[in-house]
Amino acid sequence: MNGSEGPLMLLCGTANPELGRRISEEVGVPLAPMEITRFADGEFDVKIGESVRGHDVFLIQPTCPPVNDNYMELFVILDALRRASAARINAVLPYYGYARKEKKTQARDPISAKLMANFLQVAGAERMIVLDLHAEAIQGFFDIPVDALTANKILAAHVRARHGRQPLVVVSPDVGGTARARAIARRLDSPLAIIDKRRPRDDDVEILNVIGEVEGSRCVLVDDLISTASTLAGAAHALITKGAISVDVLATHGVFSNGALAKLEEAPVDELVVTDSIPLAKEIADSPKVTQVSVAPLIAEAIVRVHEGRSVSALFR
Repeated sequence: MNGSEGPLMLLCGTANPELGRRISEEVGVPLAPMEITRFADGEFDVKIGESVRGHDVFLIQPTCPPVNDNYMELFVILDALRRASAARINAVLPYYGYARKEKKTQARDPISAKLMANFLQVAGAERMIVLDLHAEAIQGFFDIPVDALTANKILAAHVRARHGRQPLVVVSPDVGGTARARAIARRLDSPLAIIDKRRPRDDDVEILNVIGEVEGSRCVLVDDLISTASTLAGAAHALITKGAISVDVLATHGVFSNGALAKLEEAPVDELVVTDSIPLAKEIADSPKVTQVSVAPLIAEAIVRVHEGRSVSALFR
């Protein structure tokens, strides 16, 4: 421990209590009691059940759907911690909502990812721990330290356990995700392919071409999140059309909006792997195609290392 931040304390909001429990067990520190209620008009109220004065507090709250409610709850808890004189307030966001608007793509667009960064800092966050941001540049939106973790090692280990040493091709569903797919391909010692796509309108994807050799191969599609799944379903069809033997999908964040699961169940996808950064609805968790792996050990190790003032970079090896 670096000696300046006080004893370690863990808190968990209501967005993903199961992940908070798993992280608590991995760290070996119980979650501090906290009561989160709403007034009749829907406003949040927070009561932290024990003193946080002088503590190094880690608040676990992925900002998954309902995104606006979970963000507002997070802001109110951060404000309570700041006013209660916590020594340091670390916001742990396994899923960072509004991350897909990290730049202007046309005139008069907002940059919502930067706006959320501003809100988090104003509310009281002094350090961030995040997982697989939609764009790595979002780290630069903060004026406080950001530890950006990745689930690549966990996802790659699952693929290796499932397929053994069978030859695989790792596929990025678009050019923007090439770096992420390359990182998985490097861990699996596999070649890389890329889907060249065009999006004429929001949520409307036209698959144009597969760049790379996939004929006769088992393919692993890699993305940071699954939202509507239009891109991934279209990519899976394109890969099979180009002669792929099978297609698995890996994604860190399972948002699953607007009938995404139905699209992927109808698509030629053998297995769909996501982490527990976002809690899954029962119908999604029960799908025979869906496998969920836990990022709790990764986040727990990052929390301990940050608290003790040790390097987090070792987690990426």
